[in-house]
Amino acid sequence: MPFSIATWNINSVRLRLPLVERLLREHAPDVLCLQETKCPNDQFPEKAFRALGYDHIALHGQKGYHGVATISRVPFEDIVRQDFCAVGDARHLSTRLVAGDRRIRIHNLYVPAGGDEPDPAINPKFRHKLDFVEELRLMNAEAEPGVSALLVGDLNIAPLEADVWSHKQLLKVVSHTPVETEGLLRAQGEGNWTDMMRRHVPEGELFTWWSYRNRDWTVSNRGRRLDHVWGSHDLAPQLETVEVLSAARSWDRPSDHVPVIARFADTPG
Repeated sequence: MPFSIATWNINSVRLRLPLVERLLREHAPDVLCLQETKCPNDQFPEKAFRALGYDHIALHGQKGYHGVATISRVPFEDIVRQDFCAVGDARHLSTRLVAGDRRIRIHNLYVPAGGDEPDPAINPKFRHKLDFVEELRLMNAEAEPGVSALLVGDLNIAPLEADVWSHKQLLKVVSHTPVETEGLLRAQGEGNWTDMMRRHVPEGELFTWWSYRNRDWTVSNRGRRLDHVWGSHDLAPQLETVEVLSAARSWDRPSDHVPVIARFADTPG
C-alpha cells in the first residue's frame, strides 16, 4: 500500500492543536511525527487525534520543554525511547510498523538548538548539541535486518548551502556552522541514510523554518532547512513526493517551523 509520513516541530501541541487538526484533515498522512510538544504524556490531547482516526499514539514528553510524539493510523509493533547524552530529555521516539509487506522503523528526533554562541568551550548548550549529533552517528538505517527505516524531525541543522538564505552570512551562526553541518552529514553517511528531501529536490533553496523575528517572512524569505526526512536506501526508489507546506507559516498563531510530508509508492518488501 502507499505510505505517507509528516514531520512538524509544532512548538506546543496543546497551544497549536487546531493547526495539527487542520493538517491531518487536509493532508491525511498515515503517520505524523511531532517535535517540541512541550507536554507531559498524561496531558497529551489524545482524544483529538483519535477522533480523526489516529488511534495509535506513542509519546515521549516532559513538562514545558522538548517532547516528541508519533501519531499513526497504523498499529505499532514496538516503541523505544532513547535518552541521548543521558540527560533525561525527551528528544527521541522510535516506533516500528508495517506498511504493505514492508516493516518500517521510524525515528522521531528533536536535536538541541544549541544556544546562540557556536563555541562549545563557553556554551554548554552548543557542547550538548555537538555531543548529541556525535551520538546520532550510531543510529544506522540498516540496524534491523529486514526492516526499512525513516529518520525524521527537527534536527536543528541546515547542512547544505542551499538550505539557508545566505551561506556566507550564516557560517558563524548556530545551525549552519561547519562543525554542525559536517557532523550531521557524517552521521547521515555513516548511518547509511538517504536525504529524501534532497532526493526529491536536489537543487535550489529549500526551507522549513522562518524566525518569528521576521515581520513578513514571505518578503524576506530568510529561511533555513532545519527539518529533515531521511530514509534507508531501499526506500529511496519508492519515494514519490516530498512537500514542504510553507503556507502553514502564515496560519493563525503558527509555529516557526512548517510541516514536511513525504509520500511513498507501494512498498513491496
